[in-house]
Amino acid sequence: MSTNDQSSELQNGDANPQPDSELHRPEDTAIHSTDNDGGDSSKLNQPIQSSDNDIAPEGVDPKPQGGAEEESDKERTIESKDNAELPKEEGSRTFTMRELLNELKNGDEVSEVSEVAATPAAAPRHSQESTKQHTEKNSAAMDLINSITGSDEEGRSRQRILTFAAKRYASAIERNPDDYDALYNWALVLQESADNVNSDASSPSKDALLEEACRKYDEATRLNPTLHDAYYNWAIAISDRAKMRGRTKEAEELWKQATNNYEKAVQLNWNSPQALNNWGLALQELSAIVPAREKQTIVKSAISKFRAAIQLQFDFHRAIYNLGTVLYGLAEDTSRTGGQDVSPNELYSQSAIYIAAAHALKPNYSVYTSALKLVRSMLPLPYLKVGYLTAPPPGNPIAPHGDWKRTQFVLNHEGLQQIQNGERATVKVEIPDIVSVSPCADLTLPPGPSICIDTIHGQIYLIADSWEYLDTWLDAIRLVYTIFARGKTDVLAGIITG
Repeated sequence: MSTNDQSSELQNGDANPQPDSELHRPEDTAIHSTDNDGGDSSKLNQPIQSSDNDIAPEGVDPKPQGGAEEESDKERTIESKDNAELPKEEGSRTFTMRELLNELKNGDEVSEVSEVAATPAAAPRHSQESTKQHTEKNSAAMDLINSITGSDEEGRSRQRILTFAAKRYASAIERNPDDYDALYNWALVLQESADNVNSDASSPSKDALLEEACRKYDEATRLNPTLHDAYYNWAIAISDRAKMRGRTKEAEELWKQATNNYEKAVQLNWNSPQALNNWGLALQELSAIVPAREKQTIVKSAISKFRAAIQLQFDFHRAIYNLGTVLYGLAEDTSRTGGQDVSPNELYSQSAIYIAAAHALKPNYSVYTSALKLVRSMLPLPYLKVGYLTAPPPGNPIAPHGDWKRTQFVLNHEGLQQIQNGERATVKVEIPDIVSVSPCADLTLPPGPSICIDTIHGQIYLIADSWEYLDTWLDAIRLVYTIFARGKTDVLAGIITG
């Protein structure tokens, strides 16, 4: 099937963030939801939001996750955080969601929860009016919590512990309205409870719970503006509210709020691939709503966020896949309207590289498998990437600039190889020999964006045609090496050799 034929079947990579393995809900011309993997195989599945579980310890291969963990698309990607920077009174100590759920698993007595909530503690004095306002707010929030009935016994058990937790945090805030930890954890409880809302008409709406959670996050961050976890989870709650509103002006404003909060989360904690990935998804969703003149700028910003997430964690398959979907959407837009420096075919090919890499890293994940079937023919088979780089003459890496020649290079699962006059030339890099791959700035090199490939045999310098093209080569080489390091080379070999 030709590229054009395929592009008519694949849909743009818009995104609606959902938690850990949350797959973004595509619209008619967007990406179709993959909350279950039994969707239409003729559509490119939607991007995936990240969670803290995506990060594996450095130097350790991620656990192979078959269907179970990857399929838990409804699991909330929020983790509580105990902030001990400021002293708390003994009676108002807050608990993390993990602690609370452990209490449920361990069968702790309800009375223990009540005792902690009822323990008297010294707290700053507040006016009666202020206390009354907080009491009224607490009552409204508790009314929402108390009205929730789970859809099954597991949901009801989970909701019971969430209700106990809500009472604890309400009590803590009534004693000390400046307890930002209690506000933050209460927001988590509300956000978690939103997933327990069933279709019963007597249950509070999911939107009402999320809106109340957002208020708590707002209060918590006003009291402590350094709570990056609060901004992160707040952005997820806003995104969930935006998804309920489709492609409306109200949704556009909510997506803008979500992107602002992801930005704050990243500013406070720059080393967070998950936040960068979700930021990219929110931008991608926003790009589907804004006027056409604003769309490409936002899409390019989304691409930069996904790429930054990958640079922080090279095996972050969710961001890798999402970058593939947004590039695919850009390719479709470019094929319809033009106006890009890069051709649609090149964008389609770049998209296929990232989707192939995501599949190689998670070969058992059906979302990636289905997407790969649709884009595999867009690869320059039997290679992963083919393009041009400027290289020095054989045996003379410090040759005069005029002696460097622009020649073709091919990349596959084995390495990077120079092709000159249809034959394999001198420059060859075996993947196992690579130590690092990075951009470089060296005045002794010819002008242009430079790549330094450090190998066990020495350094190899190459010049790309543009900075954008440099990024694609850096990503491709790093991904192939990461796949090798994770022991998945055979999967990649199967993709590109058939």
